[in-house]
Amino acid sequence: MIRYGNREAAIPSLVLGIWAADNGCYAAPDRFSLAGYIGWLHDMGAHHGTPLFATAPDVVGDAQATLNLSLPTFEWIREVAPAALVAQDGLENLDIPWDDFDVLFVGGTTDWKLGEAAAAIVAEAKHRGMWVHMGRVNSHRRTVYAESIGCDSVDGTYLRFRPYGRPDLWADHANANPSIWRET
Repeated sequence: MIRYGNREAAIPSLVLGIWAADNGCYAAPDRFSLAGYIGWLHDMGAHHGTPLFATAPDVVGDAQATLNLSLPTFEWIREVAPAALVAQDGLENLDIPWDDFDVLFVGGTTDWKLGEAAAAIVAEAKHRGMWVHMGRVNSHRRTVYAESIGCDSVDGTYLRFRPYGRPDLWADHANANPSIWRET
């Protein structure tokens, strides 16, 4: 069992021995604890294989607030995993500190993450050789979109909460378009 905040969960066997961590700010921003998160990351790093990335703290829909929270944490996160900046609405209007983080995680509001500004930021991240991940991808359509703009990986709660609903959408897509599902 592993504990983060007031939650305890069993960590399933890792298929590839690769893991990624999201800070939980989207679901419970008022319960986020940087010390708890960093401790949890150290536990993960010590026992669960190779980290793909761990997100820095963020504020949904607010790029400036996200940068203010994230910048001081990248080095602590890098002790365990590549540090991911969660891109938020308005990031296109700011100086992006590209050298301070390792992975771009596309967050933000739905309209922003599916818009031209986010796509342009993803293109720049890919130009710089960064891994790009998109969160809240809960449909086949969004999976195809994320792949089309250059995302390397995606996640969403759909499979967690409806594993028997339509997982064939992901399986069919993975079989036909393996690039977003490849091993690292």
